[in-house]
Amino acid sequence: MKYLKHHQLVLRFVYQHLSRNQFLILSGILVGLSAGFAAIILKYSVHKIHLLIGHQLEIFNYPYLNLFLPLVGILITVWVVTVFLKGKDGRGVSNILQDISQRSGVIPKYKMYAQLLTSAITVGFGGSSGLEGPIAVTGGAIGSNFARTYRLSYKERILLLGCGSAAGIAAVFNAPITGVMFAVEVILVGVVFSDFIPLIIAAVSGALLSKIILDDDILFDFKNLQEFDHRNVPYYLLLGVFSGLVSVYYARATHKVEYFFTKKLKWNNYSKALFGGLIIALLCFVFPPLFGEGYGSVKLLASGNPQNILKGSFFNLNGYNDWMLILFVGLIFLTKVFATSITLASGGSGGNFAPALFTGAFMGFFFSNLINKLDFINLPVNNFILVGMCGILSGVMYAPLTGIFLIAEVTGGYELMIPLMIVATVSFAIAKVFEPYAMDVKHLMAGKKIFTEDYDQNILTMIKPHEILNTEYDIIYENNSFADLLTVLKKSTKNIIVCKNEQEEYVGFILFNQVRKLLFNPEMHQHTNIKELISTTTYRVEIHQSIDLILNKFEESDLWYLPAFDNDDFVGFISKTQLLSAYRNKLKLTLS
Repeated sequence: MKYLKHHQLVLRFVYQHLSRNQFLILSGILVGLSAGFAAIILKYSVHKIHLLIGHQLEIFNYPYLNLFLPLVGILITVWVVTVFLKGKDGRGVSNILQDISQRSGVIPKYKMYAQLLTSAITVGFGGSSGLEGPIAVTGGAIGSNFARTYRLSYKERILLLGCGSAAGIAAVFNAPITGVMFAVEVILVGVVFSDFIPLIIAAVSGALLSKIILDDDILFDFKNLQEFDHRNVPYYLLLGVFSGLVSVYYARATHKVEYFFTKKLKWNNYSKALFGGLIIALLCFVFPPLFGEGYGSVKLLASGNPQNILKGSFFNLNGYNDWMLILFVGLIFLTKVFATSITLASGGSGGNFAPALFTGAFMGFFFSNLINKLDFINLPVNNFILVGMCGILSGVMYAPLTGIFLIAEVTGGYELMIPLMIVATVSFAIAKVFEPYAMDVKHLMAGKKIFTEDYDQNILTMIKPHEILNTEYDIIYENNSFADLLTVLKKSTKNIIVCKNEQEEYVGFILFNQVRKLLFNPEMHQHTNIKELISTTTYRVEIHQSIDLILNKFEESDLWYLPAFDNDDFVGFISKTQLLSAYRNKLKLTLS
């Protein structure tokens, strides 16, 4: 603890003696190393859990015992979340995006370790999900809390949040450009920023640390490629279309499974975990490659001996043949989405990054082998495996640049750049036609809870109704006399007065401008009834409504004040003037 405080004092001293840009570069390095180290811990932990479990199963010598390991992992994860994290696991990149939009990039501290713990348990025990999403969440939380510790501005906090996520992804794949692209396309979408240097340096720091510490068998890499042949372009176009359709299937199947577990299945968390774990056990029995992240199975496909993935499956009972392998692979890429969504919906932890790559690899193998088997042309299978990974990642996460540069970096070159660009673009375009938003953020986009590419809309999203709610107002009762109203007006500094009945219920309001002429006409004072001056409107604001909806009501009503309610209880007024002022303040915040 003393070391931590000393470390903070040193950095604060450095902060005071460096320029802003110099300190941001230093911060990018520190955040990048921290996020990279977190990624290393997570990958290494899962690797060691796999080795330990494999050794224990050899002792028991029971071939199907591993089928129930995902069930154990999901149950332990639910227990950890319930007991240690008090129900707050903070999983999902969508939560980070919501923190950026709704909390100005302030991420709770528990997210710096929650996903490391829960996803390591789930994936380590064979849960069919990925580690990249949790690493992005962890890295983002590290960057955000670093900025909070040194009281950096909003813009710098968002930048370091992106640095953390970029470094985490870069460390997982030893791919710094991919980390930067992921941060720009997924994490910082809709955020205006100009400081790319700290982002790049953070990604390089995370990737370099990963390269130094992790073994090559833990990292994800490919070397078996063939040269690009322009005559295969039509088939890459077909693969792009196929990838887009499979991506839509992936997204919609995921939503159906999540809806079933969260809305239809009225069980407690442990019962859901037990039920989901048993389904995963059954799926892994039929399709063994669904066990865990699946990167090992992807490497088998590209090894030259893809029939090895049939080992342990009843598809191999009658011996190996090409059509059986194609059928097996086809069923796996269609089933993977259910294995992943059930793992997560039943209480497990993880993300969809690795499952999307897995699905794309098996889809690319299926597509190219089917074409080859039908003797249309001899396609390079390994190339189509890799390009298929890019296609599904682009169509599922709506991150085509991330997919393109990921495959380029893990293969150690840019030989496949043209087919990668073709498939990524076509897949993304096809998916966009059916689903306007990526599956992880669809529900948040619909509720305007995260940023979009519309910058003005993003500024409005940052404004909360309670920030512009005017709860200080003067009151007049509908049965009072005009003389009472004059007394209130003399003491008031407001332009609006609330009218209530004897039951203290809101009736309407009186604007000062409405009674201005009456003030200089004493003859009208005795003949004027308060009820005659009350203004009412059918437009009202609910305090939990979005600012976007409130702004629309101002435009439709042509009013400068709208009454605000919490259910049926009157709580104050929201003025258009305060709304516009809040917009200007938020705009200054993002540009500072």
